[in-house]
Amino acid sequence: MIHTRDDDGVRVVTLSRPDARNALTLDGLDSLAAAVEASPEPVVLVRGAGEAFCAGADLATVAEVATDEARARAFIDRGQETMTRIEQADPVVVAGIDGPARGGGVELALACDVRVATPDATLAEPGVTFGLFGAWGGTVRLPEAVGTSHANDLSLSGRVVDADEAQSMGLISRVVADPRTVADELAANDPGALRALGRLGSRRGSKSDRERAEREAFVSQLQAHADALAEHRNR
Repeated sequence: MIHTRDDDGVRVVTLSRPDARNALTLDGLDSLAAAVEASPEPVVLVRGAGEAFCAGADLATVAEVATDEARARAFIDRGQETMTRIEQADPVVVAGIDGPARGGGVELALACDVRVATPDATLAEPGVTFGLFGAWGGTVRLPEAVGTSHANDLSLSGRVVDADEAQSMGLISRVVADPRTVADELAANDPGALRALGRLGSRRGSKSDRERAEREAFVSQLQAHADALAEHRNR
């Protein structure tokens, strides 16, 4: 269900299961993470085929594991691992949300470095309406992205928000006609700096640990560009 295309600095990763609104199966989760991690390009754009971005977890798979605690834990572990792999991948990952993103689809977007949406996008965490909630890191990343108040509102109500409201609360950063334009904009920058910023943005730990990582990454970039900086200074 995962198609990839490498094009001028951007790997386009398409969730291609439009008949199921690109819901993620176990194999789909693994393939998605592998496609992002293996990108030869500095920027990855994740998007959905057809009219949806991603409906989240495949409900047939969820129903299948529901009565087996060990399989249910394994399914959640697999989803959390996939989102962490995407979050920690070397390329900068852009979620291009066009159409509905629901549940695990929102969690996929939250694992990406940048989230943009078209005017047709809608987002929701509807699990609470049928007795569940986002468990692929959603209860961790959603409050980080939008704050506790907005996160509680979305998770406890299950309500749907459009692109403009999602932008106003910080769930997405821009509303654009075509998410590819954002990926191209990022890909025009220095790939080393992109990788460093992506890693720093997803890093967790104490403030001092994050500041130390920032310092080391900046020093590495300075050394990599020392000649170019000297040439610029001497102009």
